[in-house]
Amino acid sequence: MTKTTCRWGILGAAFIARKNWQAIRDAGNATLVAVASRDLTRAQAFIAECQSSAPHPVLPEAMDSYEALLARPDIDAVYIPLPTGLRKEWVIRAAEAGKHVLVEKPVGCDAGEVLEILAACEKHRVQFMDGVMFMHGQRQKKLGQVLQDEVGQIRHIATQFSFFGDAEFQRTNIRAHGKLEPLGCLGDLGWYCLRFTVWAMNDNMPLQVTGCIHEATEASADSTSVPLAFSGTLTFAGGVSASFYCSFTAATAQWAIISGDKALLQVSDFVLPFAADQTNYSLTKSEFALDRCRADMHAGKTTISLDEPSNNAPGSQESRLFQTFSQIVLSGELDAHWPHITLQTQRVLDACLLSAKEGSRSVLLTPLS
Repeated sequence: MTKTTCRWGILGAAFIARKNWQAIRDAGNATLVAVASRDLTRAQAFIAECQSSAPHPVLPEAMDSYEALLARPDIDAVYIPLPTGLRKEWVIRAAEAGKHVLVEKPVGCDAGEVLEILAACEKHRVQFMDGVMFMHGQRQKKLGQVLQDEVGQIRHIATQFSFFGDAEFQRTNIRAHGKLEPLGCLGDLGWYCLRFTVWAMNDNMPLQVTGCIHEATEASADSTSVPLAFSGTLTFAGGVSASFYCSFTAATAQWAIISGDKALLQVSDFVLPFAADQTNYSLTKSEFALDRCRADMHAGKTTISLDEPSNNAPGSQESRLFQTFSQIVLSGELDAHWPHITLQTQRVLDACLLSAKEGSRSVLLTPLS
């Protein structure tokens, strides 16, 4: 009998996992079997809170051991939201246990770790994917068509992803802790900017990059310094350029702008769509008109809406992420595209960070051998 449902486990009761709890339920081809934490009470509290908001038909089991969850024969795939500093070990252990793996980003502390992770997944014939939700949304698919049909030759891409973390955030949140999240805002937020940029360039890598750390935490006995505000530039073949800014010290923003020779494409919420029953983007073809002494700049901006829920519903980008992954698992045919773009993103991120640590010098990206 052909399986129609992918059975999931969650390794770690992290905050981000709350959203994906519902995404698994809404995928249509997935079911959540168990959630593991090092603390059984925490796993139980996580399940109780999530079940009260988005109930699963069968209550997932709380477990106090990652190892025990990975040993379960009734789990096909695991979602791993553990901190980056801990991630490599548990992705590899999951692969060794024959579990397909969906992980939060950044995937590793550097590209070397990612290569180890991908090698383990390839060796044990399990699917690997990172949790960049927008890659699976209907809007993203539509934007690919718009780039091809309306924008023309891309000349520049600009992105920003930021939110303001106060002093308490910088003291206590793991994203500002070097041992757990050594890439700081660059890994947590910049990953999305870089993924969007490389995606817009049809998965072509930049030739060279620069990076700059504008603010950072102070190093301590148990934590290295991590970026709190970071900007970078990317140069692609054909003279195409890109810039990005990510920060824990600026107001919330998550916009992307792609400038072509025919039009400008803008998405004001490219990572997390604003709460609504629709997702949107705008296309601008401005014109300057001069009639004797009268000069007018016509905006030429059109906003297009798609019938796609922003989040927490069947058909949202989060539910489509788990639907896509589950379908790959159920098909029995691995998809090499997803691990490939993960490694691409990590390599660009590493090069930007290297540049920043070396006075913003230009860093060349060489093709993988």
